[in-house]
Amino acid sequence: MESTFKEMNGESVLDLEDKAGVGGGVEDVYGEDRASEDHAITPWTVSVASGYNLLRDPRHNKGLAFTDKERDAHYLTGLLPRALFSQDLQEKRLMKILREYKVPLQRYMAMMDLQERNEKLFYKLLIDNVEDCFLGKILEVLKNWPEKSIQVIVVTDGERILGLGDLGCQGMGIPVGKLSLYTALGGVRPSACLPITIDVGTNNKKLLEDEFYIGLRQNRATGKEYAELMDEFMSAVKQNYGEKVLIQFEDFANHNAFELLARYRTTHLVFNDDIQGTASVVLAGLVAALKLVGGTLADHTFLFLGAGEAGTGIAELIALEISKKGLIVSSRKESLQHFKKPWAHEHEPVKELLGNKADCSNRDIRCWKNIYKGSHRGHGIHQRETSHLALSNPTSQSECTAEEAYTWSEGRAIFASGSPFDPVEFNGKVFVPGQANNAYIFPGFGLGLIMSGTIRVHDDLLLAA
Repeated sequence: MESTFKEMNGESVLDLEDKAGVGGGVEDVYGEDRASEDHAITPWTVSVASGYNLLRDPRHNKGLAFTDKERDAHYLTGLLPRALFSQDLQEKRLMKILREYKVPLQRYMAMMDLQERNEKLFYKLLIDNVEDCFLGKILEVLKNWPEKSIQVIVVTDGERILGLGDLGCQGMGIPVGKLSLYTALGGVRPSACLPITIDVGTNNKKLLEDEFYIGLRQNRATGKEYAELMDEFMSAVKQNYGEKVLIQFEDFANHNAFELLARYRTTHLVFNDDIQGTASVVLAGLVAALKLVGGTLADHTFLFLGAGEAGTGIAELIALEISKKGLIVSSRKESLQHFKKPWAHEHEPVKELLGNKADCSNRDIRCWKNIYKGSHRGHGIHQRETSHLALSNPTSQSECTAEEAYTWSEGRAIFASGSPFDPVEFNGKVFVPGQANNAYIFPGFGLGLIMSGTIRVHDDLLLAA
């Protein structure tokens, strides 16, 4: 253990302060940042293994960037190809390989392989090429590893993954992917991030019958059993990581998402990305759209297709700005979930989005966020002169494509989507679709909570975001 505590400049590495002020708001307890500052040799050579084991350590492996001197010093001669590549050249080479893959799963596997080999190069590639490597294309890029100094947790139970439904424990890619953006876009150190999937079973019959399914083979726990498990989890998180650990709820089903947020928002630092993150980024989009359509938020009609987590969350945040309500036919009130009831108002039931009484203004703004199946999906619903926010993920589940929006509106629509679409040419003009993706909100929002020492998330913070 002597080499582990080797002194640097007269002080123990365990006593080093984070004088550089780096690391995404996480204290540099072990001197990682200091140890790698202005050193020509591999960081932590005083304590990490050399040779083959060094190449298997993703935190310290530099791949072809090891110099001849370093290869000799660390017994790497003969274990690497002869070529010497800088980090930039390695990144360029890997991006060339990634772009040649036609199947997204192949890109994902290549990224996972890189993360397990060379962590610093992985994050450099991800940060420099976010759109190519992540948004809308790669949702699962990181691997869970245990650390003591945890600052942010993204947790799911896998019941409502994007537009794919109940994936059980196989929903782990969502918290892993979200946390990669905390690092790539928010600057939070990866060792301070913890992805968690709470496996309470699955109601997906196909998974239950799959001999290779690795999760709990039972129908989902519900009611008291589920509530007690979540209580135990939330209590353990605070006990182990403290009052200021941020917990982001992700892709819980409606019937649990609102209950969990209401239950823990007064006792823990929590927020729900589907409810609150989506609301923040959509409200930002609406405010930006006003520059083109004119007027104030209160001058417009907001029409929602679907009243799930995102729809009602967006409505709540808009209502805070304009004190306006009315989304759901009140005759349904007795059968509505509690989070939908505040938006019920007198109106004849309508089955189609087009032709209803709210669908009358050229300045209407439609926020679409739904997960319909089969013929009930919202794809193909449109109106010629509106702002369109087609928010469902993945791209195949989007309620409207960019091409449809621009074609139907003859180029007059303001379009944004939850998944990426390519630019569209119409009548000789190129339209670049906007992306209403939560990545614009939660990484920076979470970093702000961590840095400020906030212990509770209030609605005014979301409005500010």
